[in-house]
Amino acid sequence: MVLVQPSTTPEKDPGGQQEDFGKSSPLGLLMLVLFFIAVFFLVKSMNKHLKKLPASFDPPEGAAAPAGKAGGKPDDGPADEPGGKPAE
Repeated sequence: MVLVQPSTTPEKDPGGQQEDFGKSSPLGLLMLVLFFIAVFFLVKSMNKHLKKLPASFDPPEGAAAPAGKAGGKPDDGPADEPGGKPAE
């Protein structure tokens, strides 16, 4: 058996949705168009900056490390002593 209670709200109450619910204003359209224009110019600027970057940041194959500095590290002292202190 199902018990049904009569509704206590008036029949014309749309549940918080007034007559202009879901309608957008021309201001919303203007803001959306302005956002699309801003994104267009941001992408254009980003592409311009990305074209200036090299294809790779790796050193060229033909370039060798400077003489006396293996791996391009600064010469702080003997490699087997930490801190660059000479071995005694």
